[in-house]
Amino acid sequence: MFDKLEDLLIRYEELMSELSEPDVASDAERFRKLMKEQSDLTPVVEAYREYKKNKQNVEDSLAMLEEETDEELKELAKEELNGSKAQIEELEKKLKILLLPKDPNDDKNVIVEIRAGAGGDEAALFAAEIYRMYLHYAESRHWKVETMECEEIGIGGMKSVTFMITGQGAYSVMKYESGVHRVQRVPETESGGRIHTSTITVAVIPEAEEVDVKIDEKDIRIDVMRASGNGGQCVNTTDSAVRLTHYPTGIVIYSQTEKSQLQNKAKAFALLRAKLYDLECQKAHDAEAEARRSQIGTGDRSEKIRTYNFPQGRVTDHRIKLTLYRLEDIMNGDIQEILDSLIAADQAAKLANMNEI
Repeated sequence: MFDKLEDLLIRYEELMSELSEPDVASDAERFRKLMKEQSDLTPVVEAYREYKKNKQNVEDSLAMLEEETDEELKELAKEELNGSKAQIEELEKKLKILLLPKDPNDDKNVIVEIRAGAGGDEAALFAAEIYRMYLHYAESRHWKVETMECEEIGIGGMKSVTFMITGQGAYSVMKYESGVHRVQRVPETESGGRIHTSTITVAVIPEAEEVDVKIDEKDIRIDVMRASGNGGQCVNTTDSAVRLTHYPTGIVIYSQTEKSQLQNKAKAFALLRAKLYDLECQKAHDAEAEARRSQIGTGDRSEKIRTYNFPQGRVTDHRIKLTLYRLEDIMNGDIQEILDSLIAADQAAKLANMNEI
């Protein structure tokens, strides 16, 4: 591990030297790549430098204990020694996590698809509530949200909604939301007061750039039509809706959320690229079945990941056996504790897997 850290420290210093060259900014692509690499290495290098500093403190403190005769100074050296040893232990754990293989999609924006599952209108109502939960969470992170597709029902629910979240590291956090979300409550439409169970599915897809996916124009059919639906925040009534059909995969994208046909077309292509990229990622995951099993529920979208129980006011994440009794806060977007717990569990599982190899 420490040989690798030394190599990364050398590379970081080389990067800083390259970035200080006067002509580096004239080549935008080179400058972007250097800045990205420097940004990725900074947390590791800072932690490693702090580790080396504490290692030196341990050596200095031990030397002082051997040479010093003043009891008061020896006591100070002991305190310094114990503090540095504790820091070293924490930094070693941190460095192991920082050196874990990074998901290449972690820094990307995400496209989130929410679809009502079992439960009819109640599932559609819950889909709309989960959509609002993510909107509030994104707002708390100062991320931008843009609706791409939406199919609403008249009572305020959503059969489906697709939206993009733009923000640094959005995928690294939101990827843990993929899967089946279950709600248990008495529906507003239920007169008998019986608790119903309904489900929705959430898919989190990394945004794909044009360089990630090449789309052959011969494989696409583009249809333009009038937007239609129940109205509301997702639908307008202009002749600007765009439908893309991708022949090789059968994927159909329908975009009608913007007043401009060009904007809807751009959104539709962005969503198609993401879906095609996601198909490739899923194939790669399937080919690395063992690695996929070591992850905390970031691959299988048929997995039931979470239950929202309204009568008991609790939310349970089944992957990590976490139960929180503050459902109202969570539905208002306060999901950071759940996500932090999932990230920590995922890191622990990957570390354990590496130790077994």
